[in-house]
Amino acid sequence: MDIKKNAKAGTLESSDAEVEVFPSEKLEIEVKSTVYAQFGKQIEDVIKKVVENFDVKSGKIKVDDRGALDCTIKSRVETAIFRANDMTENLPWGDRI
Repeated sequence: MDIKKNAKAGTLESSDAEVEVFPSEKLEIEVKSTVYAQFGKQIEDVIKKVVENFDVKSGKIKVDDRGALDCTIKSRVETAIFRANDMTENLPWGDRI
C-alpha cells in the first residue's frame, strides 16, 4: 500500500498526536514530540509497526506528538493511512492490527 493523497488524523491537544501523511517516492517517517528524549524510540517503533502491518512502501509520515499513549499514536497513524487511500468501508480492524 502506498500513500495516495495527503491526509491527517488527530489533534495537537495534550495527550494526543497529529499525524499527517503525504505521497512520496520513498518511505519517510518524521517524529516531533514533547517527550522525544524519553520516548522517541518507542514512538518510532509504534509507527514503524503500523507501517509494516499495512505494507506501506512509500509516503511521508509526519507525527507531532503531545504525549499520546502508544494506542493513540497507532490509531492516528492507521486512520491517516486509511484516509490517504480513501478507505471508508470494510476497514481491516483486527485483521492487520
